[in-house]
Amino acid sequence: MNNQKQQKPTLTGQRFKTRKRDEKERFDPTQFQESIVQGLNQTGTDLEAVAKFLDASGGKLDYRRYAETLFDILVAGGMLAPGGTLSDDLTRTEFCVFTASEDLETMQAYAQVFNKLIRRYKYLEKGFEEEIKKLLLFLKGFTESERNKLAMLTGILLGNGTLSASIVISLYNENLVKEGVSAAFAVKLFKAWINEKDIGSVASSLRKVGMDNRLMELFPANKRSCEHFSKYFTDAGLKELSDFARNQQSIGARKELQKELQEQMSRGEPFKDIILYVKEEMKKTNISEQTMIGIVWTSVMSAVEWNKKEELVTEQAMKHLKQYSPLLKAFSSQGLSELTLMVKIQDYCYDNIHFMKTFQKIVVLLYKADVLSEEAILKWYTDAHVAKGKSVFLEQMKKFVEWLKNAEEESDESDTEEGD
Repeated sequence: MNNQKQQKPTLTGQRFKTRKRDEKERFDPTQFQESIVQGLNQTGTDLEAVAKFLDASGGKLDYRRYAETLFDILVAGGMLAPGGTLSDDLTRTEFCVFTASEDLETMQAYAQVFNKLIRRYKYLEKGFEEEIKKLLLFLKGFTESERNKLAMLTGILLGNGTLSASIVISLYNENLVKEGVSAAFAVKLFKAWINEKDIGSVASSLRKVGMDNRLMELFPANKRSCEHFSKYFTDAGLKELSDFARNQQSIGARKELQKELQEQMSRGEPFKDIILYVKEEMKKTNISEQTMIGIVWTSVMSAVEWNKKEELVTEQAMKHLKQYSPLLKAFSSQGLSELTLMVKIQDYCYDNIHFMKTFQKIVVLLYKADVLSEEAILKWYTDAHVAKGKSVFLEQMKKFVEWLKNAEEESDESDTEEGD
């Protein structure tokens, strides 16, 4: 019995030792920090030497575990406390992004350091992205100069593909937006980004991560308008970004309008109410009649499930379009709107193969309903048509166009006789 009691402390002691060994493996970046700081102090402002040092150190130091510490030091010179201030730890370096010269060339050189590091140690990619998101949330804790350098660096890294455009989401933080920090930072960021690429590439990157329609969120709700955004960024020398945002706003407004129009049609709202609503929205969102007729046509043709049999779809289309011709007529009062509609009909009949033989019948129906004028039809036939199905549709329209021309000549002769 006594022997059994004496064995217990031995077993407990073994477990205790295991726990102590585990404790040593806990997160403790002190030694890692000292090694990185020492290396940066030795390499100084020679960024080629910095890149080589970081490349070599990855084989000895645990980059995977201490990625945040590594990036904190490279950007700010030491470990950052919550909010963006340097921690009380005195292990710091004066050789980092925040202490470098505030110019694009220097930031491009630093971007190369990060590029080389992440290409060499691919597993750092995600950690670096998280670091940048964190740094953006800490912007208020940095000086204006530090923010400017970080903005330029971030823009360059977005341009060369090291960072995903999804990091921009951190700039929508309510406090940063409210104090104007986000918008000011975005100016420097987008200038550097567009300098690396062009607005088309920037737009594509934003679109991929669903940020293309959220740029207005860089401003507080009471300033979140296309006019304010446009003025702010145009005055800052970023007219191309203003134009892009205006275009995105317009696309968003058109999508919303089309959605509402389709819902009103499905509810069977009276045409006069639908027309009134659409015209008011056109004024609000500055949508032209040319653009609107395309939206109305798409909505009308989406309002029914079409028969897949060619011989039946023509009859169905005639009945449907006759019903909705007053709606089409309301938004085709200009010659350009009529031509836009003609091209939309051409595109639709070409893209939907079972409508190929229906094109001429649709045009004649809309001519009789006073939606399309003979001038618009003749103009389309002569030189305003597009390439899609051109030979087929021109052939379909040949006899009707000849009839229109003859009718026009007879009308001219009649007018001359009356004049005599």
